[in-house]
Amino acid sequence: MKVEDIVNKLNSTEYKFLREEKSLGNNIILLTTGGSHAYGTDVETSDLDIRGIALNSKKELLTMKCKDKPFENRDNEKDVTIYFLKQIINLLTNANPNVLEILGTKEDHLFICTKEGRMLKDNANMFLSKRAYVSFGGYAIQQLRRLQNALARDSYPQVEKEKHILGSIEKQMMTFTDRYKKVINGELKLYIDKSSRQGFENEIFIDISLKKYPLRDLKGMYSEMNQVVNDYYKLNHRNSKKDELHLNKHAMHLIRLLVTGTEILEGKGINTYREKERELLLDIRSSKYTYEQIFEMVDTYDKQFEYAKKNCNLPDTPNYKKIDELVIEINKGVVVNGED
Repeated sequence: MKVEDIVNKLNSTEYKFLREEKSLGNNIILLTTGGSHAYGTDVETSDLDIRGIALNSKKELLTMKCKDKPFENRDNEKDVTIYFLKQIINLLTNANPNVLEILGTKEDHLFICTKEGRMLKDNANMFLSKRAYVSFGGYAIQQLRRLQNALARDSYPQVEKEKHILGSIEKQMMTFTDRYKKVINGELKLYIDKSSRQGFENEIFIDISLKKYPLRDLKGMYSEMNQVVNDYYKLNHRNSKKDELHLNKHAMHLIRLLVTGTEILEGKGINTYREKERELLLDIRSSKYTYEQIFEMVDTYDKQFEYAKKNCNLPDTPNYKKIDELVIEINKGVVVNGED
């Protein structure tokens, strides 16, 4: 889909909620593409994903009752997510790939970019830190190793499968800090030990010693860990062409994450549109490579990613003081001139 076609769509009655929804409208400071259009991996059948950022209202700021969830519209084949400023700042500082990529889209994909939106985009590097290693790379690599196991079917011993599942869960847990209350070392421990379960030699166990921990956060963490286990076995029982196409698309995005993450760790900023790798990624998606060839590519990109991590000059964590100053500057205008 061409840029002018996207603009026409956004200006149509189909997307009038962007203009008429009270929390959006003039509060939107940045509106851009998401998904395959943002990455350059879209095909003729690709859906249009729209991502954006909106200011919190004057009333929200003064009462400290800011929205903690984004605005979402996914009906009638639309996929629109608009994050509010307070929420997205927390996600950005934790190097969440889904929101960092909003600040790295192409200039001609900026359908709305106000003065405040430009302030965020021009200061995107302020949010970058070594946390990108976990958020971009760790999860991607573990996911791909699970694909490798899926393609190997039942050739891996049960003990080895447990090790891979545990590794995937541990990498997933590294991303929990932007969603759940922090768990101190030792309060939640995962490990492998001898099993009495039929058909299992070893299995994963968990020790929990939490006190006054939010139940909903614990439920969320358990749900994500359980999903890793379920996804692993779903992949190992794939048996249809549809599943194979899904794995190809999955592999394409994993390599994209590694490349994008490597550039961030090298200090090259956030480049969401993958111009250089576009043809390669589309070829992976369309099954032009065997899985053996894909795994060889992953090994190459993984080595580059690890090298970038070891030689990374980014700070361990973002400069919270500068980020606070940026947010204050943006919100000043809302408090002074904004509507309730």
